[in-house]
Amino acid sequence: MVGITVMFGGRWYAYVAHADSPDDEVGIALNGYMPASLRNWGCHKMQARFADQLPPHGCAGPDGRSWL
Repeated sequence: MVGITVMFGGRWYAYVAHADSPDDEVGIALNGYMPASLRNWGCHKMQARFADQLPPHGCAGPDGRSWL
């Protein structure tokens, strides 16, 4: 169980902190499964890195074009 958590958690962190684009389908899916506090932290981290791009699903505001 610990190995699975580390594997998926590491992949999620790599998406949030190091991805070249916020549009990685696996990263978006993993972000959707994270608890709200981690998901919000990840969205804010990506917003700082990709402020000039549209937010991925799960990080978009009600209009779909603004970051949470």
